[in-house]
Amino acid sequence: MAKDFVKRSENYSEWYNELVVRADLAENSAVRGCMVIKPYGYAIWEKMHDALDRMFKETGHQNAYFPLFIPKSFLSREAEHVEGFAKECAVVTHHRLMNNPDGSGVVVDPAAKLEEELIVRPTSETIIWSTYKNWIKSYRDLPILCNQWANVVRWEMRTRMFLRTAEFLWQEGHTAHATREEAEIEARKMLDVYAEFAEKYMSVPVVRGVKSPNERFAGALDTYCIEAMMQDGKALQAGTSHFLGQNFAKAFEVQFLNKENQLEYVWATSWGVSTRLMGALIMTHSDDNGLVLPPKLAPIQVAIVPICKTSEQMSELDAHIAPIIDALKAKGLTVKYDNRTEYKPGWKFNEYEFKGVPVRLAIGPRDLENGTCEVCRRDTLEKVTMPIEGIADHVAELMDDIQKSLFQRAADFRAANTRKVDTWDEFLVEIEKGGFLLCHWDGTTETEERIKAETKATIRCIPFEAHDPSDLEPGVDMVTGKPSARRVLFARSY
Repeated sequence: MAKDFVKRSENYSEWYNELVVRADLAENSAVRGCMVIKPYGYAIWEKMHDALDRMFKETGHQNAYFPLFIPKSFLSREAEHVEGFAKECAVVTHHRLMNNPDGSGVVVDPAAKLEEELIVRPTSETIIWSTYKNWIKSYRDLPILCNQWANVVRWEMRTRMFLRTAEFLWQEGHTAHATREEAEIEARKMLDVYAEFAEKYMSVPVVRGVKSPNERFAGALDTYCIEAMMQDGKALQAGTSHFLGQNFAKAFEVQFLNKENQLEYVWATSWGVSTRLMGALIMTHSDDNGLVLPPKLAPIQVAIVPICKTSEQMSELDAHIAPIIDALKAKGLTVKYDNRTEYKPGWKFNEYEFKGVPVRLAIGPRDLENGTCEVCRRDTLEKVTMPIEGIADHVAELMDDIQKSLFQRAADFRAANTRKVDTWDEFLVEIEKGGFLLCHWDGTTETEERIKAETKATIRCIPFEAHDPSDLEPGVDMVTGKPSARRVLFARSY
C-alpha cells in the first residue's frame, strides 16, 4: 500500500494530505473548504471525544447545547470579539427558496429576507452569555460549568483537512464565576486538562504558556495555550483556554447579587479543542509507511491476520484464534480478526500498517504446530516470534510500551529542535531550520509584528515552565536591543 507513498523528506505537505486520504481518515467534500470525516477517522475522534468528555465531567462540568445561529447584533456587543471574527463569518440572510419562474432551478425568495441576519457560529460566547443572563441572578447560581460539543464555521480561504477547514468539530467550555480568582483558576485548570490529554492519550508533549497580547483570543484578558512541535519543526496550537474577565458579562449585562446583596458582573472563561487534534496526532507520530497511532486512541488496537492456503486450514485457525481474541478482549483491547479470503495476507499487513494499528499478530498452520505467533509493533516495525501462551499479557504490556515510547520519541525530537537564539542575524538563519526558538522579546506588539512580517514566525507562547532556569533571566531584545524580561517561544506554525 505504501510503495508509491510520498516521503516526508520530499514533500511534507503532500505526505500529510495523501496520508489523510489513503489511511481512510477523511476526504474533501463537494462543499469547498469542507471535509468528510470517514468512519475510521471519526472513530479516532470519538476516542478523543470520550476521553476528554470523561475528564471534563470529572472536573465538574456538564454538557449542554446552544443554537447554531447567532443574531448579528449579538456579535457587535463585544468590540474586540467582532473585530477578531468578522472576516470569517458566514451570514444567513434569507429563510426560503422558490422555484425560478424560468424553470432553471431554485433561487432565493426575495420576499423571505430575515429582519436580522444570523451568523453561523464561529464560536459561541455571545449566544451563551445572552442565555446566562437568564440563568444568573444570585451568587447561589454560580459557578456555571458548561461544555458544548458542536460544529462551528470559520470561512477559511486556504484549507487543509483537519488543520484548517471552513467547518470543523470541537468542544467549547463556557463557565461563569463569582470572583476573578475563581475564573482564573478555572482557565488554568482546563489548560492542564488539555495538556494531560495531549501527553497521556495522544503521546504528544506540549509546552504550556500564555499568549502575547497580540495573539490572544478576541475578547479575552488572557489566553493560555498548549503548543506541540510537529515533525517538520512547525508548531501546532493544540488547545486554548481563555480568561475572559467581565467583558462578555458587561456586553450582555450579566450581573448577580453577591453575599453582601450588591450587584456585580460575572467573571468568565471559555476553552476549546477541535479536530485540529487529529492533525497534531498525524504529524507528531506518523512516518513514511503511513499512520502511527498511540494505543489509547487507536480504533483497532490489535489486528490478527491468519495465514493459510485452504479453507480447512482457515477453519482450524479460526478455532485456535478464537480463545486468543477472547483473552485480548478480556484485557480491554479492541481486536480485529481479519479472516477475509478475498485479500492476501501481505495486502492485509500493508493495510494495518498504513492505518497505524499498534500491534499485528500473524498466525499460520506452522505457528499452530509450534505454539507461536508473529508479533509486529507499528511504531518500530519490529517483528518477533512469541509463544501463543500468555500472548494477551504480552500484548497488553506492549501497548503500554508503545504509548510511552511514542511520547518519548516526540519529546526527544522536540528537545533536539529547541534552541536559544540571541541575535537577529542568528534568528534569520535558525528559523529556516524549523523548531522552537527561545528568544528575548521587548514586550511590544511592534517588534512582534516585525518579526512575523519578515520571517512568518510568531510568539507561540510565554512558557509557564522554563526550558532551563536562565530563560527566566532578563536580557536584551534580539531585534531592538531594548530590555527583555525573559525569553519567549518563537516558531512558524500551522
